[in-house]
Amino acid sequence: MKQIFHLFFLLSLFFTASSCVKEEEYANTPRGNFEALWKIMDEHYCFFDEKQKELGVDWNNVYARYSSQVSNNMSNEQLFEFLGKMICELKDGHVNLSASFDFSRNWSWKEDYPTNFSDTLQRKYLGTDYRISCGLKYKILDNNIGYIYCGSFENTFGAGNLDEILYYLAPCNSIIIDVRNNGGGKITSAQVLAARFTNEKRLVGYMQHKIGTAHNSFSELEAQHIEPAKGIRWQKKVSILANRSTSSAANEFVKYMKTIGADIIGDKTGGGAGMPFSSELPNGWGVRFSACPMFDSDHGITEFGIEPTQKVDISNTDYLKGVDTIIETAFK
Repeated sequence: MKQIFHLFFLLSLFFTASSCVKEEEYANTPRGNFEALWKIMDEHYCFFDEKQKELGVDWNNVYARYSSQVSNNMSNEQLFEFLGKMICELKDGHVNLSASFDFSRNWSWKEDYPTNFSDTLQRKYLGTDYRISCGLKYKILDNNIGYIYCGSFENTFGAGNLDEILYYLAPCNSIIIDVRNNGGGKITSAQVLAARFTNEKRLVGYMQHKIGTAHNSFSELEAQHIEPAKGIRWQKKVSILANRSTSSAANEFVKYMKTIGADIIGDKTGGGAGMPFSSELPNGWGVRFSACPMFDSDHGITEFGIEPTQKVDISNTDYLKGVDTIIETAFK
């Protein structure tokens, strides 16, 4: 028994060692944390080519400018602000630095635009007698249009739950699926929901993986497909409501549904569908960003959002009347 135990122990050590990636070590100083953050981004962030092409961002130039300013006399607050400013050069809302006292972000992609969602207005349509199943709020509206609000893809959607929802909404002439302010969750949940709206296997996009430290070191494009669900599938019209805060897995869902043929109504989505990469600086601060590019079925990159088929904002006049312009456009 001792020999078997020692064999398993040695094997576990081997597999543990072989599965670890050795990162270069940096001192826990302002200079060390700066070097570590720049290097992590340089080797793993996946949109440098796009950022240089669209925004003129040169990551090596960013290093040169910020390297000359970093000082080991910086306080934690000063260092956090400094490093946050550096990664905000990328103008990417899905690149974040987190400490126990703050969360660095650039959310200009949504904060500089109308929110195009109001829970006060939504309550006028949903009322208080709506149903809830696996996090989805749904109701048959007075005009015989079904309304589903999906505020997150964090939940796992059971096949039985979706069967019950679609069976209940079956008498409706059409369905509205509202994913405004949905910040994402599980991509598998987005796929499971989209599978209820197709009768055939569909190519809905592509994805790549970072396979090296060079900025353009990626795997071959990997096709993404949505296959029809085995349960109840919707056969009538469907419209998707989106806004700038529709991101991550919800961005993917909009991509799937647009490919399937649904109308996308509202504003451009927030992007951020790439699989996240997380790492840690020597001082324990976390850094998180996209490291897996996602594309639509025409090979267009979706990281920076998906355009609606009908661009609509909630007008101030409608808002004051208690009317959601985007929902009303979907009705039409």
